Amino acid sequence: MSSPTPLEPLIHPLFDPLFDPSTSTFTYLVACPSTLSAIIIDSVLDFDPATSLITTTTADSLLSLIRSQNYKIVKILETHVHADHLTASRYLQTKLAADEANGGIKPEICIGKRIVEVQKRFAEKYGIPREEWEGAFDRVFEDEEEFSVGELKGKVKHLPGHTPDHVGYLVGSNIFCGDSLFDPEVGSARCDFPGGNAHALYNSVQTLFSLPAHYKIYIGHDYPSPDSRSPQPYTTVADQKRLNKHLKDGTTKEQFVNWRQEHDSGLAEPKLLHQALQVNVRAGRMPRDGMLKVPLKMPGGWKL
Repeated sequence: MSSPTPLEPLIHPLFDPLFDPSTSTFTYLVACPSTLSAIIIDSVLDFDPATSLITTTTADSLLSLIRSQNYKIVKILETHVHADHLTASRYLQTKLAADEANGGIKPEICIGKRIVEVQKRFAEKYGIPREEWEGAFDRVFEDEEEFSVGELKGKVKHLPGHTPDHVGYLVGSNIFCGDSLFDPEVGSARCDFPGGNAHALYNSVQTLFSLPAHYKIYIGHDYPSPDSRSPQPYTTVADQKRLNKHLKDGTTKEQFVNWRQEHDSGLAEPKLLHQALQVNVRAGRMPRDGMLKVPLKMPGGWKL
């Protein structure tokens, strides 16, 4: 007797585009086809740095999609504390908890357990009160911890390198790798943020490459060249191993680390770095005083 075919999730944006062009971010909606229980991975708030205006157009479109598919959101997941966009996790949690269509469920906001060291680092840098970040996430996952999405099983994979808290989520034959890898023509993530480490990222990619060749690797961002192609949410393990411009099969750790460190030393900081970090270590909550801090840079140490 043949064994039953493993249950595979319904995954958006395969069915609907969930790509934010202003930050080049994919948000994933992953659902159990039997129960319509679902999770959200790496959501986005709209933020205009010129006016400091936060809007929810992207998040509201996600909510409309959830309602149209009759999904019940049970968890809102973050792969890491993002430095290039503000998370919509708290906004989505509030809206979904009040929505009768979500069955009275208040989805947990979840992240990997090393979030605490990242929160402490940036709380000190930006002067964030402890009561605004401590316990901000409803659940912090252990490495290899399993969780349920209806009849689906998910597993947490620690994938450090881009940031120390970085995790991926394995659901069926799919892994949502955040900013560990990108499309093969784009390559890999930068490792110059506090706690980032190119050696660790190389090892994390080997973890991804150890998965079966047909498994799909869903990426956090895509940066296609203008007019070359549309953003692509995933490639297979086999494609990444064969084609990734930074880390294909045969690339040694020494080669990758030397290139990554040299390349990262010349990168500009993300344009939303300071705003994103202060909101994201709070799990999407806004500062109680409504103020975000942006450090000044004085050339040559010049001061008033």
